[in-house]
Amino acid sequence: MNEIQVLHPKLHDLGGGFTVRRLLPSALRQAVGPFLFFDHFGPVTANPGDNHDVRPHPHIGLATLTYLFEGAMMHRDSTGVVQRIEPGAINWMTAGCGIVHSERTPDDLRNVTRRSHGLQLWIAIPAEHEEDAPSFSHTAATDIPTIHLDGATVRVLVGSAFGHTSPVQTLSPMVYLDLQFQGDASVRIEDIAPERALYAIDGSFSVDGQRFEANTLVVLPAAKAVTAQSDQANRIVLVGGKPLGHRFIAWNFVSSRKERIVQAQDDWRAQRFDSVPGETEFIPLPEKKTWIKP
Repeated sequence: MNEIQVLHPKLHDLGGGFTVRRLLPSALRQAVGPFLFFDHFGPVTANPGDNHDVRPHPHIGLATLTYLFEGAMMHRDSTGVVQRIEPGAINWMTAGCGIVHSERTPDDLRNVTRRSHGLQLWIAIPAEHEEDAPSFSHTAATDIPTIHLDGATVRVLVGSAFGHTSPVQTLSPMVYLDLQFQGDASVRIEDIAPERALYAIDGSFSVDGQRFEANTLVVLPAAKAVTAQSDQANRIVLVGGKPLGHRFIAWNFVSSRKERIVQAQDDWRAQRFDSVPGETEFIPLPEKKTWIKP
């Protein structure tokens, strides 16, 4: 692809007034590199008594990556992991052959006014690893490399860029950067991945002089360095990597094999997945006419 492609968000209500902007998958393309799901949630203010908890639900065949700008959530999963997620840290969950997890408001925040803001991404994993054992990995914010440029800082969340490498382990080549512009500044984005895209969190920005609005995913030309510029304080993330081919996606299930999705649907309906210790609730399989059939 030699031209810039622009993807606009669709709003999805996850319940309780909690709305996300969904950029991937879209009608124009399923993924950028291995990134096949891109949700931007918030900033949203929750009041005491508001319930934005996500009850236990399953995944297969993917990895999830949660990155917060504000707020906190409590992750629990069927491997027994309990992890508080806070801004700046990387939280990577590999579903593999099957995992169940919940994301709830920490108890100490339930009765106070609080803000929530962040990104949640789904990442395809190589077909030969889709049935690996599930796992969860937490990388503290202090362990993420930070590079200080003229007018901007870059955090290398995943992969390698600007001479630094993130400690986050992945199953295929990819990159995920958090670029924070202090004001009028520019950053040169090298050809660091076969597919790359930029997404501005706070305001409009330009790529090689072409202007784009905030909250649009700008897929960059292949094999070409570009310059990202912002004339205001702004936060822009970059995602990219090696594409892994088409994936079947149904609800929370991802696989390179349609029949594996069918099996996961049946297993969740029959509650054959491992449960999350201490949890008694769960999200039922949605009643959809579009479920993948054998």
